[in-house]
Amino acid sequence: MDISNPSEEHLMLREMVRDWTQEFVEPQALEYDREEKFNLPLLREMGEMGLLGISAPEEYGGAGLDATACAIVHEELSASDPGFALAYLAHSMLFVNNLAINGTEVQKQRILPLVCSGEWIGAMAMSEPDVGTDVLGLSTTAKQQEDGTWKINGRKMWITNGCLDEEGTPADVVWVYAKTGTDDKGRVQLSTFLVEAGMPGYTVGQKIYDKTGMRASNTAELVFIDCIVPAENLVGSVGESIIHMMRNLELERLTLAAMSLGIARRSLHEMNKYASERSAFNTQIRNFGQMQRYIGESWAKYRAMRAYIYDTANNMSLGAEGQRLDSDGVKLFASTAAKEIADAAMQVMGGYGYVGEYNVERLWRDSKLLEIGGGTIESHHKNITRDLFKTPEVIND
Repeated sequence: MDISNPSEEHLMLREMVRDWTQEFVEPQALEYDREEKFNLPLLREMGEMGLLGISAPEEYGGAGLDATACAIVHEELSASDPGFALAYLAHSMLFVNNLAINGTEVQKQRILPLVCSGEWIGAMAMSEPDVGTDVLGLSTTAKQQEDGTWKINGRKMWITNGCLDEEGTPADVVWVYAKTGTDDKGRVQLSTFLVEAGMPGYTVGQKIYDKTGMRASNTAELVFIDCIVPAENLVGSVGESIIHMMRNLELERLTLAAMSLGIARRSLHEMNKYASERSAFNTQIRNFGQMQRYIGESWAKYRAMRAYIYDTANNMSLGAEGQRLDSDGVKLFASTAAKEIADAAMQVMGGYGYVGEYNVERLWRDSKLLEIGGGTIESHHKNITRDLFKTPEVIND
């Protein structure tokens, strides 16, 4: 069985997304990277294809597909334009899937059809100027007012899809984590809110320019100054944010790993093709031992990534924990392997690999973020080591 296409439906999905990507994503990738622009109309088109709510239930306008399907779409998009794929991930995984799993029935009925169709574009806001991995250190606060509404104050940083255009238009809806106090044991209490465009006090502080990679996605600072949010926009109950994070984290890390797989596949394709086309000393450069090392090791890493990612995907149930060890593992391995394969491609291609027209320098730049975003590789080291201490028996399963 091909675990990357375990059913006919998965294969059809892959072919559909690959064809669409080649026709519409590939032609714009270089331009949007160079100009640091986000192709919002193209992302909205994915709503018409049923992909913006790929994991959301059909009753709310989603496609109701599984983790393997999510991985397939992210791999195919990232093989062409990882920056665009990241914008898709921020919308479909960090917002839509989060809401589908954790939202109240009223919230899902009202908002999911809008984000699944692409009428609204969503984002998730956790990181702050001074806080990343240490989520309990968040300084953004939410205080409930006498009328039941919540007042949010704080800033969020590095938010993909935080702004939608060059005019600073904010995301239509943002999944915001904020501190709401402490519990009866004195522990920090984090709660989740749905902040919508037009709510007073919610603005874009700045669009962040001059990023190393992922330049085709918009990254922004979001500012909340006495932002008033209705009581019904609290997700679940007060203090449930950590539960929300854990329910969504495994799929987020799987799809980030699938993005790395797309980068690796395209880089391998480009270096293998170039090694046949380029000659030196009256022979193809693929006949030289050092080129063979780059290509051979890249192939082995790519196949290992593919097997690990889709094995994890096929064992993952959306909204349920149980694959934390391997969701850490696939992202740890795949993010670094993709960077190494893109680097090898640049080495094989020499000067041509170093310029934008030949794609791999963009893939190389884009690959670095995947060692940082969605969990740093250092956090994966920590999580894996801790989990293997708790459950050493999994090594021999």
